[in-house]
Amino acid sequence: MDLILGQEEEKIEKRDFDILIIGAGAAGLSAAIYSVRSGLSTIVIDGSTPGGLTAEAPLVENYLGFTEIVGTQLANLMVEHARNYVKIIDNCKVLSIKKEGNFKVATEKGLFSARGIIFATGTKHKHLGVEGEAEYYGKGVSYCSTCDGYLFKNKKVLVIGGGNSGAIAGISLKNIAKEVKIFEFMPKYMCEDAYVKQIQSMGIEYKRNVQVTKIKGDGKSVRSVVFKDRSTGEEKEELFDGIFIYVGLTPQSDVARDMGVKLNEKGFIQIDRNCRTNLDLVYATGDVAGSFAQIIVAASDGAIAANSAWLDLSKR
Repeated sequence: MDLILGQEEEKIEKRDFDILIIGAGAAGLSAAIYSVRSGLSTIVIDGSTPGGLTAEAPLVENYLGFTEIVGTQLANLMVEHARNYVKIIDNCKVLSIKKEGNFKVATEKGLFSARGIIFATGTKHKHLGVEGEAEYYGKGVSYCSTCDGYLFKNKKVLVIGGGNSGAIAGISLKNIAKEVKIFEFMPKYMCEDAYVKQIQSMGIEYKRNVQVTKIKGDGKSVRSVVFKDRSTGEEKEELFDGIFIYVGLTPQSDVARDMGVKLNEKGFIQIDRNCRTNLDLVYATGDVAGSFAQIIVAASDGAIAANSAWLDLSKR
């Protein structure tokens, strides 16, 4: 069996497990800890770097036990904690899952087998879908202020999307950039009141009822944004050096859908209150299941999913 696609061959000794968890964000890591502690052999596979969207948060101020903590620090603590219990295979995409007695999970690092599956695949950032967005991705357009904010020190940046994520990004960027503005599509503040007060006290302009229609540049980097006032229809253009897009999240549920797991109309995995899907011994937890998109909720749901898996497998 070919174990890995890549320059170096990674030897993975064990490939049969009670539980295989897909995704190493807060939900998946929490599920892993509870799964192992219940006595189930467990593996975690993540298509990217462990930590999930927690690692992209500039500052986390609402996770119990931490008055405030940088997202990357919290993510690293979670990963370090989970590694005490379970092997995490990162940068390994799950390609397909088939039920052949146990579940056969095809990945970029070979085939795995498991009695039960927990989807903790989370979400990815939505795109605006406007002209110039794809062209200037990595050339001034970003979906992660934590990752790329430092590139815009003493420059003028725009955050598109004024929900909690956009508000947090704008607040964080204010400490780096010369000028920060937030454009919100809706005619009202879409973030929590605590963030509204912070935005106002920091002098960040939060423009509401605005639709960005085009991102322009010189071929090498972003130069401006074209937008219109939704109440008047008036179109304007304003110069910016960087654009950070926070307009929502899309569930990463394609593999689940392809194996027959039911999704809702928005593509989130349908679960009951105990994180069970419509398929026997298949569970979903965290953001991919449409949970309230908070780290503490994802961690809680991960524990629930693992407990459900343990209860179901203990009856077999």
